Amino acid sequence: MKKTLFTLLLIASTPFAAWAQDRIYRCGNEYTNNATQAKERGCRLVEGGNVTVVQGTRPASGAAPAPSSSGGGAATSPSSAPKVSNNDQKARDSDARAILESELRKAESRHADLVKEYNNGAPERNALDLRNPQRYTERTAELKASVARSESDIAGIKREIARLPAPAN
Repeated sequence: MKKTLFTLLLIASTPFAAWAQDRIYRCGNEYTNNATQAKERGCRLVEGGNVTVVQGTRPASGAAPAPSSSGGGAATSPSSAPKVSNNDQKARDSDARAILESELRKAESRHADLVKEYNNGAPERNALDLRNPQRYTERTAELKASVARSESDIAGIKREIARLPAPAN
């Protein structure tokens, strides 16, 4: 008897719990359950499904303004950024140049090996290629793509070297 009464009471209270939820309105990227505020701002009623809103953190009031997207101009560093002496910067630039030049030499040697293996679109056939002609065409296409990729890598490294200041003698 008590179980039946409890079950009936539980079933009867279920629709009221659903009705107890406020209407949710969407105002652009914001949500509200205040109907008068929603009418004033021209918000739309959200229907079907529950809405979970997690409040994000706001930036500090003393935050630096976002950089403008006006195009030209050099990037500026915040005033709190550590200053680097001229000699330290020159040392960093020369280290960067040395690293890029060693990467360029490695990329050029890899490129020379790939060009040699590619053999102007007719790489040397190996045992697997003789048994499976499709494998040979796939390997040739892969080699061609690798040669093109290594050429673009070399061009990118040369661009990076060109961006560096001239080496100090």
